[in-house]
Amino acid sequence: VQLEESGGGLVQPGGSLRLSCVASASIFNNGVMGWFRQAPGKEREGVSCISSSGGRKNYADSAKGRFTISSDNAKNIVYLQMNTLQPEDTAVYFCAARFGATIFCNAPAFEYWGQGIPVTVSE
Repeated sequence: VQLEESGGGLVQPGGSLRLSCVASASIFNNGVMGWFRQAPGKEREGVSCISSSGGRKNYADSAKGRFTISSDNAKNIVYLQMNTLQPEDTAVYFCAARFGATIFCNAPAFEYWGQGIPVTVSE
């Protein structure tokens, strides 16, 4: 299983970024994909997760109303559109995946991880 993130970078407060994660077809079609983040000195937290069909999604409270998770099944890509970014969103963002159908977005339950991509929100 391979996961490869892209799309991070530096953005001003109030700006937007879209993260992408390309996944192996085996897990994309048979599992749950998720986005997590880890800020310096903090634990890794779930941001949003999506089922293989794309029909079920969940969001952390900090992401609701600002972030949108989506998937392109033809390309095995999961996106995280992040709008109205704030300095507290600064973190390394990770794409993760696990086999199964339960949609909970809990980091220890995920078996496969990308290398992470930094997102910095600053003036």
